[in-house]
Amino acid sequence: MKYILVIGDGMSDDAVPELSRKTPLEYLDLPYFGVLAGSETGTCQTVPEGVPAGSDTAILNIFGYDPRWSYTGRSVLEAAGVGVTLKPGEVSMRVNLCAVEEIGGKLIIHSHNGGNIEGDEAENLMNDLLSDPRFIPAAQKAKLTVHVSRTFRHIGVFGDVDESAVFKTTEPHNVLEQDVGLYYPTGAMAEEITALMKNSYEVLRDHPINKARVAAGKLPANMIWPWGAGRAMLLNNFTEKYGRTGTVISAVPLVWGIAELAGLKHPEVPGANGDLDTNYEGKVEAAIAALKAGDDFAAIHVEAPDEMTHAGKLEEKLEAIRRLDQRVIKPLLEKLPELGDFRILLLSDHKTLMSTRTHDGKPVPYAIYDSRNPGTPSRLDEATAQQGVWLPEGRFIMGRLLEVEA
Repeated sequence: MKYILVIGDGMSDDAVPELSRKTPLEYLDLPYFGVLAGSETGTCQTVPEGVPAGSDTAILNIFGYDPRWSYTGRSVLEAAGVGVTLKPGEVSMRVNLCAVEEIGGKLIIHSHNGGNIEGDEAENLMNDLLSDPRFIPAAQKAKLTVHVSRTFRHIGVFGDVDESAVFKTTEPHNVLEQDVGLYYPTGAMAEEITALMKNSYEVLRDHPINKARVAAGKLPANMIWPWGAGRAMLLNNFTEKYGRTGTVISAVPLVWGIAELAGLKHPEVPGANGDLDTNYEGKVEAAIAALKAGDDFAAIHVEAPDEMTHAGKLEEKLEAIRRLDQRVIKPLLEKLPELGDFRILLLSDHKTLMSTRTHDGKPVPYAIYDSRNPGTPSRLDEATAQQGVWLPEGRFIMGRLLEVEA
């Protein structure tokens, strides 16, 4: 028996006026989602009550690690995903490259991902910032080291931080088109982190890369935004917990980090970038290869629906969900029978709302398909799922997929 988890990040939503008051899942014709819904559908509370809604807390919960007890901060997961291990006294943060604009004496944030900057531009901008004499003193005062990536996502590590220190930061994707000044950090090291953000803008706003991006009609990546502070996190080994070996396929360090801390493999797939044009086929091939090599379990995480919603792009969110149906679920259903019986769990980690462009912790629809009992194709959407099973504790859904109690 093979077990597959597919997460369409942020694909679940509330009713959208432009879609005749339907959600994207209710509006779209998704035939392969419908095949999965033939065995079991239901609604799952992936984000526990009282826990902030995010991919970090929700995916931990989906994997069976209750964030009410295991969670110490998002960035520590991302750090683990890129091989950064925290030492005692260190705190990690995600460091986004963001796009801001000075309007009426205020800095307004337009994009949490610097206009989706990636590749040489992202890497060179961050390296130039870290070596700039206008930025170095602020970094030294904060005892900041940045592990640079080739995306808008970077990992910062702050050294020599008191164990009782409490950081209060805001996720940049939750405050788009608002005044940055309202969301500078509070709590521990607020002064130092605010100085880093302000200094980064002074350095990056006129950087040649950003001037070229603006000339090309793109948003500049002209400010860093540290957030998601966390200390070292420990997770129980997935194989010991469930008796299943596995591999996790994703394009984002957060999900790699959950896999790493859970003792699961997490290979990088060429062309997988967390955006609408990600390498869907490559992700499926990597999952199938892992199962053929002997793994019992494979997870495929697709970030695109969430990113499109944060960007406020409804048509692109719809297209991301279509591609998940046609380019992930369809080939899985075609290729998995070669390996014998299988079960597939498909769900959104959390809702991401077009109305607010932010995450929401309300329950999400799910389907578990069993090749031994395929049933009659139906639909996987919010309305249909409400007629099925109700899972108030999302941490049990992995055991439900794997047919074990944990």
